[in-house]
Amino acid sequence: MNKMFLKSAAGFFAILLSATAPAPLIAEEYSLDDLFRAALTRSEKLKAAEENLTISEIGKDKAFSYLLPRMTASAGYTRYTDKKLAGTSVIQPDYGSSWGIRIEETFSLSGRELTALEISKQNVTKSKHDLAAIREDYLLRYVAAAYYNALMARKSLDIASANLERLIKYRNAAEARLKIGEVTRTVLLRAEGELSGAKSDDLQARNALELALAVLASNCGIKDPFTLRETPPDEREIDLLTTFQEKALAVRADLKSLEVQKQIAADQTKFTDGAFWPSLSLFGGYTGADQSPPPTSMNRDSIYAGAALNFPFFDGGLRKAEVQEAKARERQASLIYEELKKMIEIEVQNAYLDLVTQKGILQFLNDQMVFARDNYRAVARQFEFGLTSSLDVLDANTLLVSAERKVASAIYNYRLALLRMKKATGTLLDAPG
Repeated sequence: MNKMFLKSAAGFFAILLSATAPAPLIAEEYSLDDLFRAALTRSEKLKAAEENLTISEIGKDKAFSYLLPRMTASAGYTRYTDKKLAGTSVIQPDYGSSWGIRIEETFSLSGRELTALEISKQNVTKSKHDLAAIREDYLLRYVAAAYYNALMARKSLDIASANLERLIKYRNAAEARLKIGEVTRTVLLRAEGELSGAKSDDLQARNALELALAVLASNCGIKDPFTLRETPPDEREIDLLTTFQEKALAVRADLKSLEVQKQIAADQTKFTDGAFWPSLSLFGGYTGADQSPPPTSMNRDSIYAGAALNFPFFDGGLRKAEVQEAKARERQASLIYEELKKMIEIEVQNAYLDLVTQKGILQFLNDQMVFARDNYRAVARQFEFGLTSSLDVLDANTLLVSAERKVASAIYNYRLALLRMKKATGTLLDAPG
């Protein structure tokens, strides 16, 4: 009975533990589009850049506040040690109090405040373009590059593992032929040496893949285990260079940002020039007072309104210098804008030539890999029947491994070149994959 009871209790606890045990972690699969979305929402660097947009929006609210009147309220109370009278006149009361409210609006007759508000709105637009440019640069440099680096590391591991399997088979074949006296012991020793090197390459490839995935996870803000899904790009004919350049000049975020900067510089000149105009102040308010004992001529409350015109005639040439400085900045913005247009054309041309080159390289290397694979199969089969030497097998295997690595590198370089072209034309955020 005791044994049956212990067995039943053990079974019950086993079922209980299996029911309460946490479910195994399932690695989430990410495509390049998924990684882009994760980075846009989790990257600290991009979040910090988004704060610039927030600051610009706050600046717009600050500029709008200058268009609204200022309202101030005041109150005071004074208590004296004793009252002093001169006949019926009060020289010092027991206490006195006052209160009031004042509304005042000051604006320039040139409308500088409206110009400042317009500049603040343009700053918001500029910050949006700057943020888009920062996002595109981050996605290409820290996400796409890391993604393809991880895929390349994974492919290198596959190549290293396949090479290891081939060399194990070759070592076994060499060992079998040594036993029947068809080859010398040096053939087996060479096979063992090549196999040891393949094991080392396999270990390095595993560690490189782990590091590449860690870098990618850090750049995208991913903390849980994950795997990568490889999505091949759409194969289409490459457009003309002029088509890419025209698109870049039309949609590049950094170029649009400089367009806004040019307008801001022009408005800044207008704002600075408005300092030569007079400013008008309109004000009104209410005041009240009380004291004990009250004097006979005491005015307990009053309502007032007024206007003041302020026109600075001489400031030592400060306003003139500020206008000249604003005009210089306006010219500077125009020059920087034209310079960026030239740089964009060169950047697009560089991306275009790299894209065409990578596509051609990939085609040639694919042909080379097909030849290397067929060559290895033929040589390995001949070696099994004693029709070729071990050196021919190792040379064929080395050629195959080299061809596979070159093709893998060319594939990811080509796909990265496609993204570089999207970045150069300013369309990376529109179609990230």
